[in-house]
Amino acid sequence: MLKVALWGDSIGRGVAFDISRGRYAVLRDYFGRILEREGSIDIENRARFGATAEEGLADFEATSDISASVVAIEYGGNDCNMPWADIANNPEGIYSPKVELSQFEKTLSDFVSAVRERGLRPLLVTPPPLHAPRFFEWISTGLNKANILEFLGDIDNVYRWQERYALAVHRVARTLSTTLFDLRDAFLAQRDMPSLYSPDGMHPNEKGHQLIADAALRFFSSWKLNLA
Repeated sequence: MLKVALWGDSIGRGVAFDISRGRYAVLRDYFGRILEREGSIDIENRARFGATAEEGLADFEATSDISASVVAIEYGGNDCNMPWADIANNPEGIYSPKVELSQFEKTLSDFVSAVRERGLRPLLVTPPPLHAPRFFEWISTGLNKANILEFLGDIDNVYRWQERYALAVHRVARTLSTTLFDLRDAFLAQRDMPSLYSPDGMHPNEKGHQLIADAALRFFSSWKLNLA
């Protein structure tokens, strides 16, 4: 069985919003468990809820016991997040994302180099797209929705903003000749994409994680690695 160490955020961790419990929780059938149950890929999961690429790199550099030969790097969703409460209070202000795009791109490059320096194989993963209407409703709950919309210009702007971070993953992959798993495209190819997300419009639900597992299996099979 192929073993892959994954550094990423809550999506990589298998977290989604659980309506019945009214909070975020790890899904019973997130993609890692599906792959392990099928006996195809063993995920050494180092992903963390809320993590940025910078935090992931720091954790990777502090980790000595990596038993996998492939290191998957999946970030962008938290890096691009904006201070929505501040924006709701003053939409005319100037705001920065949690991690600027240029710094995100540099950190990904440093991450790839750090993986290679340890004799391991890096694999960059694009973040799934946002479902913009659902995400907008989620982030504006309890806040001044009109002010947030004034700042954005239009609801789809949150999709376009996050997409820039996904495009940065592509650029790093091209520049450093790094293998890319375009998870984002697997979601965009679905006609029923909204059905793949939990209520917040950013975390895939169990159906979405089945898609991730299926896409991962196809990817690794085409990558011609030994999955036996």
